Amino acid sequence: MNLTPSHLLPAPLRPVLAALLLAFSASCCVAAPEADAVDPVMQMLQSKGLLPQPGQSEAPLLSQMRDTASDLVISAMNFIGVSYRRGGVSAGDGFDCSGFTRHVFENSIGLVLPRRADEQAKAPGLLAIKDVDLKPGDLVFFNTMRRTFSHVGIYVGDGKFIHSPRAGGQVRVEDMREAYWVKRFNGARRAPQINGGEAPQLAP
Repeated sequence: MNLTPSHLLPAPLRPVLAALLLAFSASCCVAAPEADAVDPVMQMLQSKGLLPQPGQSEAPLLSQMRDTASDLVISAMNFIGVSYRRGGVSAGDGFDCSGFTRHVFENSIGLVLPRRADEQAKAPGLLAIKDVDLKPGDLVFFNTMRRTFSHVGIYVGDGKFIHSPRAGGQVRVEDMREAYWVKRFNGARRAPQINGGEAPQLAP
């Protein structure tokens, strides 16, 4: 069967390919291609932990996502590359950070979050989670504007989160263990619909 090479696909379709490859690797346990046969999209998926590196039997994120919030995380991944827009709440117009999380949660699990990041952090019914208890699908909050809970993203596993960063940026995955994010981390919240609320509730 002849398939269009992934690097020739339009950019908006590449995240969809990522989700398909993730599902395919989960069901078939396909080994990663040899390094000289890996195209840029495959390399990106491997670097994000969504496909196994050569010699690995499973992608690092795969086992974490399989039994938790895979649908929500894959839904979020589909928006990689969407431009930041202040006040934006849709893929067509662009997202700001809280518009992105609100859109993903509403359209993947039916939970309507408040509009602003600080309001999402204080939303009734969400559990406060320690960083050591993070699971895919949890909301992660940061102080990026000299005020608490001024930025929000979605934890995807392996120390990484997906978010709509700032003006001029695009939805992307970043490492929470980088010094910039470690210094600004404010806490995390979990919706009971995700992971069964499996973590102790802490004071905000």
